[in-house]
Amino acid sequence: MSKPEPYRCRLAAGELAGRARRVRWVLLDVDGVLTDGRLYYTAEGSVMKAFHIRDGLGIRLAREAGLKVGSLSARADAAFARRAAELGFDAVVAGARDKLAAFEAFLKDRSLEPAEVAYAGDDLPDIPIIRRVGLSFAPADAAREVAEMVDVLLGESGGQGAVRALVELLLSARSRG
Repeated sequence: MSKPEPYRCRLAAGELAGRARRVRWVLLDVDGVLTDGRLYYTAEGSVMKAFHIRDGLGIRLAREAGLKVGSLSARADAAFARRAAELGFDAVVAGARDKLAAFEAFLKDRSLEPAEVAYAGDDLPDIPIIRRVGLSFAPADAAREVAEMVDVLLGESGGQGAVRALVELLLSARSRG
């Protein structure tokens, strides 16, 4: 197994630290960020997904540091609902066909400013949210359009520790000067 490439950040260190300190919520797309984006169907039609244990620890570290963690996904499925419950997600928004409208409702319901949210997405439906949040992230294997516009392109692929890398980078940046 090869070591992931280092992350790419479009922000100066001071700007990254300043934005990171404002973040109160880490909001994650599911398919392609918490998973590798592949869907496995059983003969009975159930969906199976694989979640990386390192991402689970990253979510726990974020919550222990006082951050809230949530998901925003166009799909709703039992596999992720179970994983989110295991990890103690603070919010799960599923079945959001209009992700921007769902994000705006998420902000309003929690009296949040967009700058208080770090978001990780990997594909075209995530772009409107990426443009609004305080800090945007994408896994290494994100769609080209997303990879080119996020604040931080992580070195890890979706479902392969990208969320853990995001949390470690965010917490490290928050502790800087």
